[in-house]
Amino acid sequence: MNSDTTLRSALSTYKDKRLLSIFCLGMASGFPWVLIGSALTAWLKEEGLSRSAIGLFGVIFVAYSINFLWSPLLDRVQLLKMGQRRSWILVTQLCIISLCLAMGFVSMPNQIYWVAVIGLGIAIASATQDIAIDAFRVDTIMQHEKAALSGASAMATAGWWTGYGGLGAIPFFLVDLPGFTWQTLYFAMAGIMVLLTTTVFWVQEPVTHRQSFQADASAHYASSLSLDTQKLSHRIVSWLAVSLIEPFREFFQRNGLKLALSILLFIFLFKIGEAFLGRMSIVFYKEIGFSNAQIGTYSKLLNWWVTIIFAVIGGMVNMRYGIYRGLMVGGIAMASSNIMFSLMALAGPNTALFAATVFVDGFTAAWSSVALVAFISLLCNQAFSASQYALMASLGVFGRTLLASSSGVIVDGLHGNWALFFLLTAIMVIPSLLFLRMIRDPIMQMEARQ
Repeated sequence: MNSDTTLRSALSTYKDKRLLSIFCLGMASGFPWVLIGSALTAWLKEEGLSRSAIGLFGVIFVAYSINFLWSPLLDRVQLLKMGQRRSWILVTQLCIISLCLAMGFVSMPNQIYWVAVIGLGIAIASATQDIAIDAFRVDTIMQHEKAALSGASAMATAGWWTGYGGLGAIPFFLVDLPGFTWQTLYFAMAGIMVLLTTTVFWVQEPVTHRQSFQADASAHYASSLSLDTQKLSHRIVSWLAVSLIEPFREFFQRNGLKLALSILLFIFLFKIGEAFLGRMSIVFYKEIGFSNAQIGTYSKLLNWWVTIIFAVIGGMVNMRYGIYRGLMVGGIAMASSNIMFSLMALAGPNTALFAATVFVDGFTAAWSSVALVAFISLLCNQAFSASQYALMASLGVFGRTLLASSSGVIVDGLHGNWALFFLLTAIMVIPSLLFLRMIRDPIMQMEARQ
């Protein structure tokens, strides 16, 4: 097959109508990070909170790191009569909208406690929504559809960044206009979330054999534990075993203990450097002299378009060269792009360098994210897609949440030496690349089996 044929084949993958629904749900997944991420960080900064305090405020993102604890419920419980995945997506979105409206009624700094409580609520609802949306994507695309798997990962990444970057730019433009404050903008952002909720009403619930797999697992536990299914207490034990134990037992049994632990450790390490950088980026932009409008234009809008374009290209690269190569190239590029932030710190508020840095950062973030999403999707069993994807994704998010909350403390410890801080974030990527090289053969074997 020549290169032209391969390119046409890769591009034709994006004509799949299922990818449009994945893109739209990705927007709904990305936008809540604006509510408790960039918008809230800018609000806290303008209220005079210190770098350390703002960084520690990011602890509310721990919900994304521990959402695997309640993910089995999404595999086993259907909330509404509109399908298992769609019902969970809708309920969590309604929670996010309600909490966003509540945020508009609090004032800072007097009610900083309630800002934290509401922010934590949004994080929990959003983290639960992510489980449902990720499971929807895994259930929609069959594992043997290798090209569609990479295409879906690209659309999920592009959608997430459209919600976080494209829609996330709106508050930064509005807040500089007369009559707008960060507090009142939360009402506008609740309206945006309402529009994003409409997607769940036109997408189709994916068809899977989940119930059959789970019934077999129930029979297995009933037999191995000598349970009498006529007794309520025994049925509860069987239900809990299938819900809480089987998703993780199946993952470790299918991959083997050593490889399974190796996979989880790689996923944990891969995005740590990007996490530390991202948590402090808005604070950095403001400290070196960029306005809200400039941050919205470059950090949000420019980054949005760059991410969409390179998410699509990254998906095509994965289709052609495989997920392992996509992860390795994306990781190397991700580490290199962090160094450009060091150059920004040395140069000051140079808009040309700002644009170039955002361009490179968006390219590397998109490329690496598409490869990582495709990799995790490849590892999931559709019978337990919510539980297994949440387990692996939460490890990747762990560095972006709990650990990265110390990023402000590190900057303060370096006496505001941003150049050195960003150099450290680049070095943080290296261990994951060394670990990726160690598990190269098993990854390529998994791809070959599809």
